[in-house]
Amino acid sequence: MEISSSFWNSIKSKMKSRNESNKLLATWLDPIEYVQSHSENGRVKFTLGVPNALHQYWVVQNLSEKISQEISESCSDPFEIEFVVTGHKAPLSPENPHALHEAMNHQELPVQPAPKEARGGDQLKSEWTFSTFVVGKNSEFAHAACFNVAGNPGGDDYNPLLIYGPAGMGKSHLLHAAGNHIREHFPHLRILYISAERFMNEYIQSTRHRTMAEFQQKFRESYDVLMVDDIQLLGKGESTREEFFHTLNTFLDRRKQIILASDRMPKDIINLEDRNRTRLERGLIADIVMPDLETRIAILRYKAEQFSIRLPEEVVHYIARISKRSVRELEGNLKRIKMFSELQGLHIELELVKKILSHHETQTPLTMDEIQRLVADQFAIKLTDLKSTSRAKPIVVPRQVCMYLMKKYLDKSFVDIGKAFGGKDHTTVMNALTRVRHLQSTDQEIFKHIDELETQIHNITGV
Repeated sequence: MEISSSFWNSIKSKMKSRNESNKLLATWLDPIEYVQSHSENGRVKFTLGVPNALHQYWVVQNLSEKISQEISESCSDPFEIEFVVTGHKAPLSPENPHALHEAMNHQELPVQPAPKEARGGDQLKSEWTFSTFVVGKNSEFAHAACFNVAGNPGGDDYNPLLIYGPAGMGKSHLLHAAGNHIREHFPHLRILYISAERFMNEYIQSTRHRTMAEFQQKFRESYDVLMVDDIQLLGKGESTREEFFHTLNTFLDRRKQIILASDRMPKDIINLEDRNRTRLERGLIADIVMPDLETRIAILRYKAEQFSIRLPEEVVHYIARISKRSVRELEGNLKRIKMFSELQGLHIELELVKKILSHHETQTPLTMDEIQRLVADQFAIKLTDLKSTSRAKPIVVPRQVCMYLMKKYLDKSFVDIGKAFGGKDHTTVMNALTRVRHLQSTDQEIFKHIDELETQIHNITGV
């Protein structure tokens, strides 16, 4: 398939039409120009030009995924995108004729090369290393597990290694860090980092074009280390799922290292058969959760230094306090403040930051739904089971703990709490509270679960 400059111009037009209110998007998108395209190993390599290294860095960090999604809707062939610096002067944006040039000439912003492509897979980001990952109590075990595996790939019982936790907590960072560490210390090993979605798309393409032998050769024979992100998506297709687990078996039989990431435990992946679940559970599973306030402050300080942003201490504490959902949210808020202050030419001060992030102040800090989600994650059960009528002990106790936390932190009535669990009677809720108070003093494991949940609630509410 030949991709021309007119094709790229239509992609830009579609992106802008879908985001008409986002003037900043047009500011960075307009200067990107078509350079060339050619077929390489059955894939279309799509080269786009940007004015300078800063523009390259910003586009790779903030726009590359959106551009790929837009192109995939119009291009049925496998493709990859490369952003190169052309040195051509960026055109003025009609919405803000000075903003882009001011940002481009800002000397304190970091200039970093675009991440290199991992051969045959997704981008392995060179800047995501163990040294750039801020370790807290929430991620100590996951970090240590990845570091140990990267130091001895395929050489111990930690195979496969599965990192799981909610979105935006740093799972992908750890996978990239492990890949970069292995590449540096074991240069003879062939590494493949790929998203589950990419794996599925390539499988579908090979089925459509009758190139399954080449697909299996690539994934089963061509690499020594396999890293797959977001494997919970594999539950969508039976044939894709089956092919993936054949690939896993091949790696395990040959003592080749597998590192995986998921937003849930194997037993909670929808449509995953027991025989495949046990394969994922045979190695080491490490969780990663939302960092506490102190760790969020440390992450924010590091990111600010990385982006050459000077933040007053009161601003650091404010951003860390209101960014309670994920590390990705924390970094996103920092980038938003940076971009706003640069485009407006304003110094970063607390009142300005409060104005930029005012939408956070209007959000309800903690809800009954969120407590249910926290409890389900803590006890590693499905949210639907927590709300069901099941009387099994592994479900009943977490449900009672959930009712206890709702009463303690939201001060909801017994009737309201009962409604959150399918209309249970208020006496059921009263008995649940009595039961949990008893368990806290007699069951060390339940005491620990509640203590960890209350820490997470503290991190969300700040109180």
